[in-house]
Amino acid sequence: MRPSRDASETAAGISERRFYDADGRLTEDAALAVRGEIVELDAAGVPVRRTSFLAPKADLSWLPVSEPAFLLWVLVALLALWLVIAAVLYLN
Repeated sequence: MRPSRDASETAAGISERRFYDADGRLTEDAALAVRGEIVELDAAGVPVRRTSFLAPKADLSWLPVSEPAFLLWVLVALLALWLVIAAVLYLN
């Protein structure tokens, strides 16, 4: 059985995590992060690998309402379609 490792340890050694919020400020809260990087260090503390991530805000210019409102209307439309199909099958 493999020994369990701490979440901050990797095969290369230790990793550092840096998260940045939407305003570019360094944050410790991963839920607020929209970009950041994970730097894996070897035993001597030298960076071995960097993994960057970016979660860009997507703006749909063709959509006249906000994305959550659009998705809510899609959900309502699918529910209505499901009810219509159920009614047709029930009445036959």
